[in-house]
Amino acid sequence: MGIDICSIGGFSKTEGNSVALKIDDQVIILDMGLSMEEYIRFTDDREDISTKTYKELLKANAVPNYTFIDDWKEKVIAIVPSHGHLDHVGAIPFAAPLFPKATIVSTPYTIEVLKTILNDEHLKIPNPIITVNLNSSYKVSNTITVEFVHITHSIPHTAIVVVHTPYGKIMYANDFKLDDAPVLGKKPNYERIKELGNEGIELLIMNSLYAHEHKKCPSESVAKQMLKDVMLGVNSSGKAMIVTTFSSHLARLKSIIDLGKQLNRKIIFLGRSLEKYIKAAERINLVDFSSDIEIESYHDRVIKKLQQIYKTGKGKYLIVCTGHQGEPRAVLSKIARDELPFKLEDGDIVVFSCNVIPVKINQQNREKLEQNLRKGNVRIFRDVHVSGHGALEDHRDLIEMVKPKHIMPIHAEPAKGKMIAELALQLGYKNTHIMEDGKRLNLK
Repeated sequence: MGIDICSIGGFSKTEGNSVALKIDDQVIILDMGLSMEEYIRFTDDREDISTKTYKELLKANAVPNYTFIDDWKEKVIAIVPSHGHLDHVGAIPFAAPLFPKATIVSTPYTIEVLKTILNDEHLKIPNPIITVNLNSSYKVSNTITVEFVHITHSIPHTAIVVVHTPYGKIMYANDFKLDDAPVLGKKPNYERIKELGNEGIELLIMNSLYAHEHKKCPSESVAKQMLKDVMLGVNSSGKAMIVTTFSSHLARLKSIIDLGKQLNRKIIFLGRSLEKYIKAAERINLVDFSSDIEIESYHDRVIKKLQQIYKTGKGKYLIVCTGHQGEPRAVLSKIARDELPFKLEDGDIVVFSCNVIPVKINQQNREKLEQNLRKGNVRIFRDVHVSGHGALEDHRDLIEMVKPKHIMPIHAEPAKGKMIAELALQLGYKNTHIMEDGKRLNLK
C-alpha cells in the first residue's frame, strides 16, 4: 500500500503548517500550526492563544483544514509537532479533539509550551500527551516509530522528525538552521542526520521560507554580538533602554540578560507571553532566568513596576517587553501610545531584536508603533537580529547530507518551493514535489 502524504497546510501560504502521512491504515499528523496573519487579524495578538473554537478559526482561515483528510479521520494515531512555535503547535488545542484516538508526541519544551497554553486558557483535549527527549525515538505503533533528531532553531528543543515506516523513512525538517555556535543548547546532531542519509531517506519534507536568500543563515552568536554593539556601544547613561524580541526566543533572551548584567542595570521583563515561555522553560530546568530578572505580566503589576522605574530613574533599569511586531495590546505599544505611566523622552533607546515578519498586518502594526516612538525622539534600533531559519545554502547542505529520493518543500508559497526544486535539480535530485494545501502524493 505504501505511503500517502496529504499536504494539509503550509504549502499554498507560509503558515498553518500541517502534513498527514498515511502508512497502510495508520495516519500520523506532523505539526498543527496556526496561520498567524489570519489569527492575528482575528484575535489581535501574536504570541498568546485566545479561547476560540476550531470552527471559528477555520472560518477565519487561521487553522489547517482537516476536512482534507475526512476519509482518514478514524485512522489518525499520533500528532507530532516538531517544535513549540505557534505556527507549528498552536492549532493543537483546537484541532486535536477532531482526532481523539491520537497521542500527541513531542520534545520536552514543546510539550511544556502546549500544556501551558491549555492550562492558561482552561482548554481541555482528550488526547494522551507523551514527552520524548531529543535524539530519542518513540514507537507509535507496531510498525511506525518517530525519532526526534536535535536541530537548531529560534526556540529550544526543535527536532527534525523522522518517521520510520515499513516502506522507508520520512524526514520532516520544518524550521531549522545549521548553527555551529548556538547561544543556548548544542549544535545540530550532524552525525545522526548523515547516518540517516546513509541509511536512506524516502522523502525529505523541508522548510523553504528563506529559499530566496542566497546565503547561509548566520549563527545566533552573531545576534549576540549585534546586541552587544548596540546595548554596550551607545551612550545610554540616564536613558531608558527597552529591548523587545520574540517571547519564545530563549537564546536571545539569555543574551539580553547577559548584556543587561554587564550594563549593571536591573532587568525587568514585562508581558504575559514572556512569562509564559520563560516559566515553561524553568519548569523543565531548561533555563534559570528568574534568578537574574523580575517578571511582571498582570496589567496592574506592570503599571506599578513602570511607575517605580520612572520614579527611581530609567537609567538604572533594562526593560524587556512584549511588542516586537507592534501588536496593539502589547506592553511596548501601550507605552508608545502613552497608555502606561512611563514616558519615553528624547534619547531613550528602543531595540528591536527581531525582524518584521513580512505579512501586511505586522508591517502595519510596526509602522504605527515606530511612528508613535518617533514622536518622542526615541532612538530606534531595528533588525538587531539573525533569523532562526536556514537560507538556500543551508538547504543545499541538508539535501547533500540526507540524499533523499524525494523532496517536498513546505512553509512557503509554491514560488519558493520552485526555488528548492531548482536547487535540488542542480544537485542531481529530480523528484521534487511542489504541493498545494489539500493535495495528495503516493510514494510506492
